[in-house]
Amino acid sequence: MIATELFTWSDDFSVHIQEVDEQHKVLVGLLNQLHVAIIEHHGKATSREILDRLAEYTRTHFMLEESLMRLTHYPGFEIHKQQHEELMAQVQSLQHKLDNENTTITFELLHFLKNWLVQHINDSDKRFGAHFQKVGLGQYSTWTKEVEKTMKKKKWWWKFW
Repeated sequence: MIATELFTWSDDFSVHIQEVDEQHKVLVGLLNQLHVAIIEHHGKATSREILDRLAEYTRTHFMLEESLMRLTHYPGFEIHKQQHEELMAQVQSLQHKLDNENTTITFELLHFLKNWLVQHINDSDKRFGAHFQKVGLGQYSTWTKEVEKTMKKKKWWWKFW
């Protein structure tokens, strides 16, 4: 039997920011869906649709990470953002090739995406997670009842308008 999971999430990949970890899990799930579509020969259109969802969700995820980095004045922001931009450029290039050069999504591409994600989480994202904790925001990295009570007490800028 062929393994249908390309990437198995474990807590070893956690960056200790709940929303970032949850989004990483979604990215892993989309990679696994793409893997299944290729193994089970679901066709180019299905694979392309999953790749498009993966690309769109990745953009959303990168926006969250970059926003948190700006808010915390993360010193590695520019390098991290550049890594994001380079991956998105590669994905856009692939989408162009799929549309215009009759190429297909291959296992090599899947393994590239998986390896990029694993390396990026284990290196760049964990470095940011440590910064997030260091600047004193670790208490907000998971949504607990205590965090909720604190948040309700705060006056947020948008309530002043």
